[in-house]
Amino acid sequence: MTSILTNASAMTALQSLQATNKALETTQSRISTGLRVAEAADNAAYWSIATTMKSDNKALSSIQDSLGLGASRIDTAYTAINSVVGLVDDIKQKLVSAIGASESDKAKIQSEITELQKQLKFAADAATFSGANWLSVDSSVANGNPADGEHADAKIVAAFNRSSAGDVTLGTIDINVQSIKLFDAAATTAENQGIVEGLRSSTTGLRDDSATTATAGTYNATDGYSVYTLTVEGFLDTQIEQMLTVADQTLADLTDAATVIGAAKTRIDMQQSFTASLMDSIERGVGQLVDADMNEESTRLQALQVQQQLGIQALSIANSNAQNVLSLFK
Repeated sequence: MTSILTNASAMTALQSLQATNKALETTQSRISTGLRVAEAADNAAYWSIATTMKSDNKALSSIQDSLGLGASRIDTAYTAINSVVGLVDDIKQKLVSAIGASESDKAKIQSEITELQKQLKFAADAATFSGANWLSVDSSVANGNPADGEHADAKIVAAFNRSSAGDVTLGTIDINVQSIKLFDAAATTAENQGIVEGLRSSTTGLRDDSATTATAGTYNATDGYSVYTLTVEGFLDTQIEQMLTVADQTLADLTDAATVIGAAKTRIDMQQSFTASLMDSIERGVGQLVDADMNEESTRLQALQVQQQLGIQALSIANSNAQNVLSLFK
């Protein structure tokens, strides 16, 4: 039946052309944005996952910055403590030279030791990066526990973690400042003072609260020395030998402190490498979810363009059928 009121062929051709135009619009959008899932309407689940993971990747970028800052602080402390190790070693050599020396020679040796002692404090005070100094500290209420006088651990934010339930936690690399500090302005006991300033037992070389400052020429069981304050002038050779014990144990403690810092430095380097790899992995995963396959889209574009041209042609033919009705009335 031929009708001038209802053109079924044109309606079918128009619906087909509209579907083709819609598909063509989607393909062109993917090509222009490079995304298969650009908004929630495209695929709500994938869009939600991708948006969350992109946000997490930005947080990991901040973690990288934190690790970089922490690495710089550790490098600064490591450089300073290595310098202090060399200074204490020099003091130890001067003490060996002072054994058996005359008083006039001891005075000359002491002048050198005094300069080395001053440099100990300079090196510790200079170990500051971005306002943080872990070698010359102040274990006040804000930085430590007033009950035990110990300095709080320094924390470097090193990880951003999201649990399966969606809860976010931060991981930190902790630096035991109490074990590496060289000077502590707030410490009131020898055991809580820094490595180079704390008074040490003349027999064990360990920081000891029961030790008392030694007196030149007089030996007591409780005698104590500190490499930061010791002097050889007027002291007996046996007392200088005790100073050597103190200097040697101080060097051992400094070596332990350098080991703590070195281990933290290594861990930060590993975490930086891991975080960078993790960010790349997340970016690849997000790409798998939302990125468009440009090879596939370009092929689809060409096919749809042909379909569009054919649809226009089919619609033109369907519309011309109504014109043919006029010939029946001529």
